[in-house]
Amino acid sequence: MSFLNEMLPETSEAFGQMRNSIFKDGYLDLKTKELIAVASSVLMRCQFCVDAHSHRAITAGATKEEIAEAISVAMFVAAGSQIGWTNIYGENIYDKIFKKDKEEEDCGCCCGD
Repeated sequence: MSFLNEMLPETSEAFGQMRNSIFKDGYLDLKTKELIAVASSVLMRCQFCVDAHSHRAITAGATKEEIAEAISVAMFVAAGSQIGWTNIYGENIYDKIFKKDKEEEDCGCCCGD
């Protein structure tokens, strides 16, 4: 983030401090945090982040198999989100679409014949 270093050094420093405060052993160990970061990076579609956090996860003791599982968790969340994101106005849009189709078929009038 060299442009931040040059144009907004205080912001760049704050970002680095946030990173340093998060990526250390705490309630979660560093390896677990880096695996979470790998999965999050996949979901954010940040290739640089996936690469950086994968290397950091390995340095923190993660195996390539653990990284693969973290990626698979992100894939699952991404796939499932295609159902859940459609809840608008208190109703799932897919339910609304398919309910409408069903109502048209079962309306009881002559148009369904």
